[in-house]
Amino acid sequence: MNPSPAPYVPPPSEAPRKEIIDLRLSDPFRWLLRGWRDLMAAKGISLFYGVCFFAMAWVLGAVFRSKPEYVMSIASGCLLVGPFLAMGLYEVSRRREQGITPELGASLTCWDSHMRSMGMLVLVLIVLELLWGRASLVVFAVFFNTGMPSTTGVIKAVFNPENWEFLAVYLVVGGVFAGLVFAVSVVSIPMILDRDTDAISAAITSLQVVFGNTAVMLLWGMLLTGLVLLALIPWGLGLLLIGPWLGHASWHAYRGSVRWLDEVDAPLVS
Repeated sequence: MNPSPAPYVPPPSEAPRKEIIDLRLSDPFRWLLRGWRDLMAAKGISLFYGVCFFAMAWVLGAVFRSKPEYVMSIASGCLLVGPFLAMGLYEVSRRREQGITPELGASLTCWDSHMRSMGMLVLVLIVLELLWGRASLVVFAVFFNTGMPSTTGVIKAVFNPENWEFLAVYLVVGGVFAGLVFAVSVVSIPMILDRDTDAISAAITSLQVVFGNTAVMLLWGMLLTGLVLLALIPWGLGLLLIGPWLGHASWHAYRGSVRWLDEVDAPLVS
């Protein structure tokens, strides 16, 4: 009788060990402060990215006013370009953290060595955005059974107190998808830049941060949302400043949420 084979023991993981930091409610404000310092230290580079964010918002707004049927397509394009622009801001903050002088050229090309992981993550975000758009269309179809409203009709429907049921359902559906996109991406993109990890590991780490520090990350999401809404008044000009500021702060949100144990264990060089 042949002996039973030995159980399979997987080899130890060669991935860097990490731990999720227990955050405090004061941490998001610390991230904003550090992001502001990066903004002030690299004003020219930050302004360049601010102009890019402003241009994206202006194009999206112009399409919404004139051709609302193309809004989802343009939004998908912005969702494709946005993470790469954000990665450029993360690169500026990363270089400052390491004592390296930030350069616009380096920030514009920092993603080229992470293209595979970034492409996969952006694909996931686009799929979520398309599902979000489809769910929104279903909500409109249910409440407007006489046909899809025009752009003016959408605005009137949102601000009409008699449509509170529609507004409640629309906000719940949008909140679920917005929360999912936030949870998947809040630290995953800077993690890919910092550690060149695969998209799945980065997304899982991002989810661990959100579910491990739910109250703090909810506060962080509310701060991001509030500042973006503030930046849109008037005419989106605030994005010139607030856009890059939040990009820099998001890098510090990642660094403040994930601790890499090989950095902790590394010997000090005298």
